[in-house]
Amino acid sequence: MFAALIILATLAVGYFNGANDVSKSIATLVGSGVTRYRTAVLWGGVWTFVGAETAAWASRGLVAAFSGKGVLAAQAAGEPLLLATALGALGWIWLATRGGLPVSTTHALTGALVGAGVAAFGWSGINGGFLLAKFALPLVVGPVLATALVWVAFPLLHRTLVRWQGYCVCVQKPQLVACGEGVACVSPAPPALVTGASEDCGRTPAIVANLTLADGLHWLSAGATAFARGLNDAPKVLGLGIAAAMLLSIPIPVAFTAVAAAMTAGSLLRGLRVTETLAQKVTRMDPLEGLTANLVTAGLVVFASHLALPVSTTHVSTGAIIGLGLKQDARRIQWKTVRELGLAWILTLPFAALVAALSYWLLRQAA
Repeated sequence: MFAALIILATLAVGYFNGANDVSKSIATLVGSGVTRYRTAVLWGGVWTFVGAETAAWASRGLVAAFSGKGVLAAQAAGEPLLLATALGALGWIWLATRGGLPVSTTHALTGALVGAGVAAFGWSGINGGFLLAKFALPLVVGPVLATALVWVAFPLLHRTLVRWQGYCVCVQKPQLVACGEGVACVSPAPPALVTGASEDCGRTPAIVANLTLADGLHWLSAGATAFARGLNDAPKVLGLGIAAAMLLSIPIPVAFTAVAAAMTAGSLLRGLRVTETLAQKVTRMDPLEGLTANLVTAGLVVFASHLALPVSTTHVSTGAIIGLGLKQDARRIQWKTVRELGLAWILTLPFAALVAALSYWLLRQAA
């Protein structure tokens, strides 16, 4: 029974991870006016699934870390502890998502694992050195590094792309030709892909779709960020249910696919509210600024995944967006929203730890 409950709780964490975290990859698309919310959420959801599936062979090192290995000093993490950890993280992510607050699943899982571990073994059962080096430092350094890199990356990208801003790629409708007796027919030629000046791409109704270079790169960077998020988050979520999956003889690739599907479902069905916060309520941005934030976020998260470091996509992405505001004009930043985000981040660890500890105590009483 415990194994089945752990699997369900793990998938629930994956679902609400998708609902809360898809915003970090696509908020800049909406905030800079490149596309609408639902199109952006669909784009982020697809690339989240691809990244989470890739994690099955590219970043398995994070699975062990979030199953308790290393964090717990000596004792192995049993089924009640893993279920309590899942419930602790789930409680906070669900609450934050309802409030439209972008919070860190990594942060919540870390707090819940520590809370359940302390309830089970006391403080002596927690490996403080490992927790500091492998969890705390990456979580703290991530947003600071993202803010600093934005300051360097934005001028470089601006100088590189500014001369190409006036060009676009567009799809031209098939031309109408005379078929005789004044009847117009559609040319048998297929729609043409045309590269030219931006003003040429704005002609209607001849042009059915167009995309500037900056916008095209922005779409790609958003997809890369969603991919990186799936790559880094899927193994953390699966770490909760890996023991139960093995007990139930569920192959690891199948378990990764199930987590990927849960994350994608949460992205598509409940990803709008948190996206609105990051897209509209932190700072104004143009497409080039959004592109910069996504490239910095994707680069940092992919690099951390390669090293099996549990950085927070939330913290990195938000740090990059705030860095843009500071770079351009600090008055553009809505500091009230930033303070609310900071408070939510501070509360993540103790709230998840408390719920996990209480859950562990109740599960032990019921056992």
